[in-house]
Amino acid sequence: MAEAIAPQSSLKALIAKGKEQSYLTYAEVNDHLPESISDPDQVEDIIQMINDMGIKVFETAPDADALLLNEDEGDTGADEVAAAEAAAALAAVENEAGRTTDPVRMYMREMGTVELLTREGEIAIAKRIEEGLRDMLTALASYPGTVEYLLETYAEAVKEEKLADLLVGYLDPTDHVPAATQIGADGPIKNDDDDEDDEPKGPDPVEAKKRFSLLKRQF
Repeated sequence: MAEAIAPQSSLKALIAKGKEQSYLTYAEVNDHLPESISDPDQVEDIIQMINDMGIKVFETAPDADALLLNEDEGDTGADEVAAAEAAAALAAVENEAGRTTDPVRMYMREMGTVELLTREGEIAIAKRIEEGLRDMLTALASYPGTVEYLLETYAEAVKEEKLADLLVGYLDPTDHVPAATQIGADGPIKNDDDDEDDEPKGPDPVEAKKRFSLLKRQF
């Protein structure tokens, strides 16, 4: 109950001061707001509420001429009703602020509204990413400057024997993606190839030359 009375008394004092001065400053309004209200949009809503009561809010104290345009005799009973309504609105805003600005509560609340991905969903997203990469590469390939730069870089890589720095593989359209191999409890299956040299061999220079020659002819 004390928490509800405090903001109402504070707002009554603020409104009384505004009626007495015929104005309020942003600093005066901020001084009467709870610390939990810091969002600019929420502050603007409260200032608009004060403006609706006939109290103008200024950056700094206005001069006498500006006050003459804003003079209005207030009714005490109406002021008390307005203060009560303002306190209720302020309490609602304050509760909303506490509900939405707590990062942990926000995360937990939003997480509960979002459906978790299934394996099918993960596969669909992976396919969309791959399609996006393919579309991006297609768009880049349509620009002549890209192909010219790629051919020049390839020639330089071959000259310096650094083909692996330029090329890591090829993105070919595939109609079927093989399923992932299931690994048993005993660990991965050992192949005869495991005893061979595991050092990366890099791209096949013959295959690379074939593909880049075809690209150069098409270019």
